[in-house]
Amino acid sequence: MEFENNALFWQKIDTLYLSSDLVINRPKNSVHPIYTNLIYPVDYGYLKDLHGENPDHISVYRGSLEATNVSSLVVCADILKRDIEVKLLVGCNDDEVNLILEFLNQTDFQKAVIINRGKNIPAWAGTI
Repeated sequence: MEFENNALFWQKIDTLYLSSDLVINRPKNSVHPIYTNLIYPVDYGYLKDLHGENPDHISVYRGSLEATNVSSLVVCADILKRDIEVKLLVGCNDDEVNLILEFLNQTDFQKAVIINRGKNIPAWAGTI
């Protein structure tokens, strides 16, 4: 099955983002707490879980543009942490997106890809 960029999926992502408080704990140009050669290209933080039930946070890169929705997702595979993470991109211009991808892909231990937002609603989702 071919990947369908579903507007209804993005609506759910936006709901998660808009219904949470964004905490910026690593401002633009701050140094990574462990890897001091890594400098954050944009503000980085997480969505605070208002219910306190989930110990894991949703990570967010916030760029310089005003935005009320999530423009892209970054999927990162990290072999040191033996983990895959999804991070939200909000208000990032094209240059900032490229800087984020460079930041996330600069080591041999972690690689990332981007999934950009689409506007299509597949035929199967039209009646939901």
